[in-house]
Amino acid sequence: MQVQPQPPAVATFDDVLVIVGGGSVDADLLRELYASGARIVGADGGADQIVAAGLKPEAIIGDFDSLRDPARWLGKTRLMQISEQETTDFEKALYSTRAPVTVALGMTGSRFDHTLAALDAVARYAERRRIILVDTEDIALGLTQAFSFRVGYGERVSIHPLAPVTFWRSEGLKYPLDAVHLAPGVRSGASNQATQGPFTIVPEEGIHAPYLLIVGRQHLMALIETLMAGARRQ
Repeated sequence: MQVQPQPPAVATFDDVLVIVGGGSVDADLLRELYASGARIVGADGGADQIVAAGLKPEAIIGDFDSLRDPARWLGKTRLMQISEQETTDFEKALYSTRAPVTVALGMTGSRFDHTLAALDAVARYAERRRIILVDTEDIALGLTQAFSFRVGYGERVSIHPLAPVTFWRSEGLKYPLDAVHLAPGVRSGASNQATQGPFTIVPEEGIHAPYLLIVGRQHLMALIETLMAGARRQ
C-alpha cells in the first residue's frame, strides 16, 4: 500500500514543538521534552527515531524517502507527504507547522551536508520562528533581533553570523560587540564569555540579519522557558 501525497497543509501547535530528524538524537532528552509537554513531529525518517525512544509522533512530514514502511502509519498519526525536492525534510516540517518555539533534534552531527542545510533553513526562518538546533554539546538559537539570556560566569557564549550583521552594542560579555560587524567567511564571534548577570546582544535595528546564539546544551530548558515567556507576552 502506498501513502498518497497530500497538498501542503499547516499543523499549528500552541506549545513547544520538537521536530526530529534522522541524525543523532538523544532519546533521553527527547523523552524529557515530551514529558515537559512538548509536541513531537517526525521529519521523514526522524519518525523512526521517535519510535526508538518509545514515543509516537503527532505528525510525520517529508517526502517519505527515508521513512521505514510509511504504510504502517496509516490511521495512526497525521501524514503530511510533500513531494517537492527543493527543500530538506526539516524545511518541509518548518513551512508545514506553526509553533511559538521549535526545538530541532537530529538535524546536526551526523552528515555534514545535512548540518549545513539545517543552518540554511534556520537562516531563512529566523525572522519569523524561534528555532533551537540541538547538538551533542551545544544548542544554537536562530535570531534576527536583540536578545537577553543568562548563563554562568565565564561560560562560553558564541555568536555566529548566518548573513552579514552589525551589532550596535552588547552587555555582559567579555568581548563587547559594540559596533562590531560579523559576516560568514569574514568574522565570527566564537568563544566569547559571559561576565555577570544576563548578557544582552543588540543588532542593528530594521535589518533582520540572521545570526546564531550558541551556548551549552545544559541551558536548553531555561532557553525554552525564556522564549515561551516572550511568546506569551506578545
